[in-house]
Amino acid sequence: MGFIKEFKDFAMRGNLIDFAVGVVVGGAFGKVTSAFVDGIIMPVVGKLIGGQDFSDLKFKIQDGTKAVMDAAGNISTKEVPEVYIRYGEFITTVIDFTAVAFAMFLVVKAMNKLKEKEAAAPSAPPAPTKEEVLLSEIRDLLKK
Repeated sequence: MGFIKEFKDFAMRGNLIDFAVGVVVGGAFGKVTSAFVDGIIMPVVGKLIGGQDFSDLKFKIQDGTKAVMDAAGNISTKEVPEVYIRYGEFITTVIDFTAVAFAMFLVVKAMNKLKEKEAAAPSAPPAPTKEEVLLSEIRDLLKK
């Protein structure tokens, strides 16, 4: 039972649960940002550079060939597909990453500002307990 209890203690720690929530929220945030980049940013950038769709940008490095058959119907030469360097997808991914990183920077910056405000706000000293008030009165009476 010691192993199971130890695992339960580990799994129920606040840091692990906070991390799990962060991963789930981060994944969803990444999807939202990707949709924003793909649906809004990239069409505008494509329009600005002349109506080009970035996902279609590619450079062919090998021509493709069709399969060749002999008279008996056997394939003598296999089909070779065209090979491309898809730099448009890379550009889109870099812009997507930059947008996610910038958005996360803004979130972290906002959180740090809130923490600074909390730390800078002077907290009032706690009110004295009944015992402290009573002891203060006794001290004051003894001074007289």
